[in-house]
Amino acid sequence: MDSAFFGLDPYHILLLALGTALLLSYWLPRLIFRRAPAATALLMVFGVLMGFAMPQLFTGIDPTENPALWEISAELVVIVVLFGTGLRIDELGSLRIWRPTIGLLAITMPLTIAAIALAGWSLAGMTVAGAILLGAVLAPTDPVLAGDIQVGPPLEGREHPARFALTTEAGLNDGLAFPFVYLALLIAERGAAPSLWLAEWLTIDVAYRIGVGVLLGAAIGWVLGRILFAVPSWNTLAASGPGVIALAGVFITYGFVELLEGYGFIAAFVAGVVCRRAESGHAFHGRLHGFLESVEHAITAILLVLLGGIMPLLWGHLSWPHTVIGFGLILLVRPLAGLVGLIPSGRPMRERAVVAFYGVRGIGSVYYLGYAATHVEFIDEGALWAVVVFTIFASTVVHGLTAKYSVELLEDDPGGRAA
Repeated sequence: MDSAFFGLDPYHILLLALGTALLLSYWLPRLIFRRAPAATALLMVFGVLMGFAMPQLFTGIDPTENPALWEISAELVVIVVLFGTGLRIDELGSLRIWRPTIGLLAITMPLTIAAIALAGWSLAGMTVAGAILLGAVLAPTDPVLAGDIQVGPPLEGREHPARFALTTEAGLNDGLAFPFVYLALLIAERGAAPSLWLAEWLTIDVAYRIGVGVLLGAAIGWVLGRILFAVPSWNTLAASGPGVIALAGVFITYGFVELLEGYGFIAAFVAGVVCRRAESGHAFHGRLHGFLESVEHAITAILLVLLGGIMPLLWGHLSWPHTVIGFGLILLVRPLAGLVGLIPSGRPMRERAVVAFYGVRGIGSVYYLGYAATHVEFIDEGALWAVVVFTIFASTVVHGLTAKYSVELLEDDPGGRAA
């Protein structure tokens, strides 16, 4: 038996600090404001304070030393959220309501990747591979932290075109950024000459992986819908099954598609969308989504505190060009690229401005960088982690404290509602 009665185990200190940070992040805004803003910024702020006060608590999860931990934890959150995001969509609508989404995916995201890659190479002195990876990691908007500006839960009916665009963009661009992550890995391994990687990248990483993700995601979503709502007809799972069944859909979809080398992120979202088409008005969809949302909130809150906690460890890698890149993405690159991508949508200018500005960055970026770091050793790895975590922090402050109010003000505009 340890002779020290009060051993002050760092693990128990971390649990105490985590619990305190979680409680204060959700309670303090209600004490100060009549209507509390999102707690995401406070979660990271308390994490940063903990990191400065007790840096030894976070050395074991330094992402430059242990990227696999961040890859796996972020991966679990993202796949749960993507399936749940698919369940949110009450009506698929016509091509017209999908035009903003198409523009954001086909125009805005590539422009953002190119702009951030150029900034990483020219301002921060990153290698070509590192700069492309930075662009791919930071380009996707995040379905995890953007819940307040997405459509509401199943059957709630909050299907404003701006919310629909932000929801579907976040649901799909996490997976569509993956080809550019693979591009960065190929360049890091083989060199920048296109002859060394272009054919493989286009056929395997773009065409095959995206196709498998979409097709298998749709197929699994359809089968899952039948199992939940139709078979057996005399005692369906939807009649009395628990919400935890949603995790079965998430894990089966993601695991199966990844085994076949497809993009599991795309498949998870598509499966959620297709599963929702089965008895789309059934209350069981709300139960499935509610369970996934609870899991998402719990893990995300912990991750945000821990992300804040590692920021002091990464401080030495952060320089002024990195802060310029982070703020530039949030305040300049995304809004401008978003406006360009939304030109063909035909939506009112006020709506386009809101959608363009609120490109929330978050947990998906952590997964991508963790994935890349476990597969290839990048020269710029410390700087990559520093700028990504800093950008997420800046996004939680700039977007998290204002997004909900901005989108709700937009919804009050009677001229911007029609799709």
